[in-house]
Amino acid sequence: MIIPPARTTVFDIDGTLCFDGRTIDARILSALDACERAGHELVFASARPIRDLLPVLEGAFPCSTLIGGNGSLVSVGGRVRMRAAFSAAKLATLLAEAERFKAGYLADGPWDYAYTGPADHPILERVDQNRVARRVELAELPAVVKLLVVSATDLPALAASCRALGFSVNHHFDEGIIDFAPGTTDKREALVSLGIDHYNAFGNDINDFSLLRDAHHAVRVGTHPALDGVAAVTVAPHPEAVAAEILRLAATA
Repeated sequence: MIIPPARTTVFDIDGTLCFDGRTIDARILSALDACERAGHELVFASARPIRDLLPVLEGAFPCSTLIGGNGSLVSVGGRVRMRAAFSAAKLATLLAEAERFKAGYLADGPWDYAYTGPADHPILERVDQNRVARRVELAELPAVVKLLVVSATDLPALAASCRALGFSVNHHFDEGIIDFAPGTTDKREALVSLGIDHYNAFGNDINDFSLLRDAHHAVRVGTHPALDGVAAVTVAPHPEAVAAEILRLAATA
């Protein structure tokens, strides 16, 4: 059986399209526009909450579906919807482990956030760039859709402990952070919930594993070893290389 080319293309943001934590290079934006004009439906899927995904896109592609918080949030037609959140019991367990390792964290609600990490941590440069949310106490959040640990006495031990307790854990060793998502939520699972199961994908990190693994055409940006064998193409983490690959895909019938 001949499988037709996928017409939905899903893009991770940080390390895939955005390399400075704030903007997307004009060459990549131009290539994305060409991809959309060629008939591809663009989906942007990020570990960032929707609140922090919007400033990076800077109003571009307003009709595109957005997936935030590694699948816990979606925005369709500009309407943000929460898909998953930690249960009270699970959150209490996670916070107890965080306390045991004296962890500082960024906790995202559906829109607002709480932060207990170092005041000079680089992650803060990516948080609420448009100043549209409130920084509140954790108890003020109506739900927690993602918890990002940014400091701890022993990050690997905290990650291992929480994996043993059944949490979804993405440990980004290069950045020194741990990303916790509720349940089995991930970008791929969120796509399926939206009725998208035939797609192309671009990603760069461990939290893109299932997204790339199940894509019709998968592109790895950079050389993260966790993605060995799951991508058909690997390109350099540079705007020119990424833009060229997007244009190549756009030209594919």
